[in-house]
Amino acid sequence: MKKALVAYFSASGVTAKAAKALAEAAEADLYEIKPEIPYTQADLNWMDKRSRSSVEMNNQAFRPALANRDAKIKEYDMVFLGFPIWWYVAPTIINTFLESYDFSGKTIVLFATSGGSGFGKTADALRGSVASDTRLVEGRMLNGCLSETELRSWVKTLKL
Repeated sequence: MKKALVAYFSASGVTAKAAKALAEAAEADLYEIKPEIPYTQADLNWMDKRSRSSVEMNNQAFRPALANRDAKIKEYDMVFLGFPIWWYVAPTIINTFLESYDFSGKTIVLFATSGGSGFGKTADALRGSVASDTRLVEGRMLNGCLSETELRSWVKTLKL
């Protein structure tokens, strides 16, 4: 297998748990994508149109600042990129992350967590944030408790 990184953004800890399990199963390094200003519970209240996450997701051009830009992307052939699904797509901080590094010639496999929706058009929405020669693969939803065996089997099917 190629050298892999599991990079993830997690606002509530659910995606972090999935990312850690995937990194272990794929024998990959782990990197947390952190916002410069951490999200509070009030920020994540999708029922409040004035909450931070609602305001950000209503403007797909918005790019939340990253707390750090020290991911060593050049060292990896492939990146598993994880996030919670917000409003049927990836949070805009994922665009910030993708636009902050050169992913030319690399493979990015998406994974996500969600309380009720699937990927929708997430992969299509992210394609504009990477170089044209970046292979962007819609991976799978990692909701619930997946065993290491299940995750290893999935990683093997990717034939990366």
